[in-house]
Amino acid sequence: MDQKERDFEKMSEAKKQYEEIRMSEKQLDEMKKKIYQAKKEKREMKKKHTMRNIAAAAAAVAVFIALPNTSATVAAAMSDIPLVGKLVEVVTFRDYQYESDRHSADVEVPELVADGTELIDGTENPEVHENLKKTTDEINAEIQKITDDIVAEFQSNIDAEGYQDIMVSKEILTTTEEYFTLKLICYQGSGSGAEWDYFYTIDLTTGERLALKDLFVEGADYITPISENIKTQMREQMAADEMVHYWVDETDEMAGNNFQAITDETSFYVNGEGQIVIAFDEYEVAPGYMGTVEFVIPDEVTADIRK
Repeated sequence: MDQKERDFEKMSEAKKQYEEIRMSEKQLDEMKKKIYQAKKEKREMKKKHTMRNIAAAAAAVAVFIALPNTSATVAAAMSDIPLVGKLVEVVTFRDYQYESDRHSADVEVPELVADGTELIDGTENPEVHENLKKTTDEINAEIQKITDDIVAEFQSNIDAEGYQDIMVSKEILTTTEEYFTLKLICYQGSGSGAEWDYFYTIDLTTGERLALKDLFVEGADYITPISENIKTQMREQMAADEMVHYWVDETDEMAGNNFQAITDETSFYVNGEGQIVIAFDEYEVAPGYMGTVEFVIPDEVTADIRK
C-alpha cells in the first residue's frame, strides 16, 4: 500500500467515525467558542499595539525555557537567519518542549525582524521602514501573547488527570516583492484536538499590515462574490470526492452550522501568484476530519474590484 492509499484509508476511517458519532451541537459550539476566543484575544491585542503592550508581552515569555540572546545557540541561529524577503526576516525567538507519559509540548515561537535598507525599486524610504518596524513589533507581541497563553494553559493542567498535547509551529507562505505572509500553526489536544491558524501578511510596499479590505477599491462589496465562490468550490469538491464534506447545504441537525459568508475577520493571505486565499480553522466550516481548509479565489471573481 503506497502513501496515497494509506492517506485515503485514514481519511475514510475518520469520515466513518464522523458519520457514526457526530460531535454534538454543544460540543461543537464549545470547540468553536474556544477557537473564537483565541482569535478574539488576538484582535484585541492588535487594537492595543502600544509599546506598553509590546513590553508586557515580551516580559510574559518567562514561561518559556530561557534562551538568552547572548548564548552561543542563539548567536549561531541569528547568523543563519532564513531570508524571506528584502525587508523582513524570521528567527526562532523561543522554544518550549515538554514530554512525559501523559503530556507533550512542542512550541516554536517565531519572531519577525525588520531588516534591509533598500526597497523593491532600489531606493530608500524611511517612512516604509518605520512602518515595517512598528508592524513587526505589533505582530511579535501578538505571537508572544498567543504562545504564552497556550503554554500557560498547558502547564496549569500538567498535574491534572488525563492527557494533553500542544504544538505551535510556523510556515512562511508568501515571499514576493509585494507581500510577506507568516502562518502561525496552533494545536491543542486533550481527548479531542483542534488546530487553528493565524496569518500575518505585510504589504512590503508600505510596511503596513494587510487587511482583506485593503485589497479592494473603497466601498466595494467583496464579501458576497468571495463567499459565493467558496460555496461553489465546496459543492464542486464534494461532488468530485465522497471523502470531502463541508457544512454548506446541511438540512439535518447540522443545518445551523452551514457556511453563510466570510467576514472582515476571516483569515486570508495572498499567495505567490497574487491570488487571494481564504483559510478556515478546523471545525469552522467542516467536520474535524477535514482539518483546516483553504480556498484559492480565482482572479476573475474579484477582478472588477481589486486595486
